[in-house]
Amino acid sequence: MIIEPSTAAPSVQLVRVPGRRRAGAYHRRRRWVKLAFLAPVLLYLPLLFGYPLYYTARVSLENFTISNVVSGGAKFIGLGNLRAVVSDPTLAAAAEHTAVFLVVSLVAQYVLGMGLALFLNGRVYLSGVLRALLLLPWLLPSVVSVTSWEWMFSQTNGIIDSLLLRAHIVSSPPGWLSDPNLALVAVIVINIWVGIPFNMVFLHSGLQGIPATLYEAAELDGAGRWARFRHVTLPLLLPVTRILVMLGVIYTLKQFDIVYILTGGGPGTATQLLSTWAYSLSFTNFNFGQGAMVGNLIFVGAFLAGLYYVLFGTRRERRSGV
Repeated sequence: MIIEPSTAAPSVQLVRVPGRRRAGAYHRRRRWVKLAFLAPVLLYLPLLFGYPLYYTARVSLENFTISNVVSGGAKFIGLGNLRAVVSDPTLAAAAEHTAVFLVVSLVAQYVLGMGLALFLNGRVYLSGVLRALLLLPWLLPSVVSVTSWEWMFSQTNGIIDSLLLRAHIVSSPPGWLSDPNLALVAVIVINIWVGIPFNMVFLHSGLQGIPATLYEAAELDGAGRWARFRHVTLPLLLPVTRILVMLGVIYTLKQFDIVYILTGGGPGTATQLLSTWAYSLSFTNFNFGQGAMVGNLIFVGAFLAGLYYVLFGTRRERRSGV
C-alpha cells in the first residue's frame, strides 16, 4: 500500500503567551511610578517658579504702588517702568557696582578655590578635616557671617584696623563701611570669603577625576609643574569651570543679603547693586513696578548665563569628548 504525502497546510493555532497581560500591567505601573516621582517637580516649577515670574513681569508693566496693594488693580503703562529705570542715574552706578562685584568675586573665588583644591589634592595630613573646616563660611547663615565681618571692619574695636595699625600700614583707622571708596571693597571681600569653599569643593572633585597616568606621561615627556597644570589640569577641569562660572554669575547677580545687612547699599550709593536697588525701589519707595522691572533685568542676566552654558558649553564638551 502506497501512502501519498498530504498537501494540506498544517493548521496553526494561536497560543496566548502567558504573562503578556501581566507584563503590560507592570510597564504601566512603572510609568505611573515615574510620573509620581516627577509630580513634585511638575508642581513646583509652575507654582513656585513660573507664577512668580509671570506676576513679576505683569507688575513691571503696571504703575503698581502701595495704594494698589489694597485695591488690587493697577494701571497698565507698558514699558513706562523700563524708561523710568533706564533714565534713573542710579541704574548706571548700580550696574557698574554689580559688574565690579561680579568679576572680582568670581576671579578671586576661582583662583583661591583652585589653590586650596590643589593643596588638598596632594598628600595632606587630615585633608578631610581641613575640607570640612573650610566649608564653614559657605555653611554659616549670612546673618552670622556678615555680623562677624561687620565687627571686624569696625573703626573702634575692629580686629582688621587693629592689625593694620600695629603693623604701621595705616596711621588712622580707615572707615571700611563709611568710606565710599572702601565700602564696596569690604563687601567684595566678604563675598569672596563666602564663595571660596564652593569653588574649592567643585574643583577638588574635578581634580580627583583626572587620571594620575596623564601626569606621569607628561612628566616623562619633560613637562614641569606649570606645564602639567596648564596642559593637563586646566583643560580637563574645563567642564567644572564652566559650571562654576555659570552658577557664580547667577548667584552673584542675585546677591542681596550680604550687602543689605552690611551697608544697605550705602554710604550713598557706593555699594548699591541691582538687587539692593530693586529692593529699595519696591520696599522703601514702594514703587513695585520699577522694582519688578529691575528684578527682570537681573533675571535676564542670569537667564543668559544659563542659556550660554546650555547652548555652547555642553556642545563644546560633546565635541571634545570631555
